[in-house]
Amino acid sequence: MRTFKKFQVAKEPDFQLKIVQQEFSELADNEVLVKVAYSDVNYKDALASTESGNVIRNYPMTPGIDLSGTVVKSRDPRFKSGDLVLVTGYGLGVTHPGGYSEYQIVPSDWLILLPENLSTRQAMILGTAGFTAALAVNALLKQGMSTDAHIVVTGASGGVGSTAIALLRKLGFTSITALSRKQEANDWLKQLGASKVLHPADFLPEKPKPLGKQQIDYIIDTVGGNQLSQLLPLLSYDGAGALCGNAGGIELHTTVLPFILRNVQLIGIDSVNVAHENRVTVWQQLADLAIADDLHVQEITLEQLPATIDQLLSGTHQGRTLVHVGGQE
Repeated sequence: MRTFKKFQVAKEPDFQLKIVQQEFSELADNEVLVKVAYSDVNYKDALASTESGNVIRNYPMTPGIDLSGTVVKSRDPRFKSGDLVLVTGYGLGVTHPGGYSEYQIVPSDWLILLPENLSTRQAMILGTAGFTAALAVNALLKQGMSTDAHIVVTGASGGVGSTAIALLRKLGFTSITALSRKQEANDWLKQLGASKVLHPADFLPEKPKPLGKQQIDYIIDTVGGNQLSQLLPLLSYDGAGALCGNAGGIELHTTVLPFILRNVQLIGIDSVNVAHENRVTVWQQLADLAIADDLHVQEITLEQLPATIDQLLSGTHQGRTLVHVGGQE
């Protein structure tokens, strides 16, 4: 086989999404060729597939910020043919060709050996969404979050939000309010572990004040924007919020009062440039907690990507979408 199939975003002669054939190229030092088994679809991937998404700088580009698969060739002694690996974040699918490809050359420093109790399929059911959710939960645990705390998860029907709920349930948390605008998601969010599923309008005050009634201990926020601005005054003393998304906007309107009168903490969660050692630890944690098979998942092919991208951008997407690129588990 001299060529392989990949999904590509191009700007010439006009902006387009298409399936193309790619020739194999030689590996440089510290590069690894991976036969991709699975990728997934994140909000960032959807933005990367739009002309105004401001994610991709150089075209043409293969999106897909996550991949899992099998090492075919390696120019790094740490990896050998047959190793099962995964990659999330770094420049994958943004500055470096990503996971929507039957084969991909990846810098070896980005690779993680798959934990023994995690398949390539399960790894991509989790993907960046699961990794981000784990980082957010861990950050709040460091702040002293105990299992009797009341936690609000925003954007709960999305990948990060739903995975965070499943993680919290596995860790013994029982008071989890899921905020979701999708009524059809109520039942499966409760199955994941949410004690309540509410539309944001049914939870947030009609007229926000600089300080409101203390009714939330911790927030895992995937939305940002106005919704987060309304939630912060509701945090209790010593409460904290882990911020990891901006689907609702990048602006935050607040006052200093929750911070100086209630000792509230805001914690930013970045999943792109996390140190390798921490990545290995978090992925082992995700494997040990065995939540991948509990999540709401649909599976698609490369050819079906445009429809899923449209769902994400229109706000109608739920749960996780797995891209079956090829290969074995």
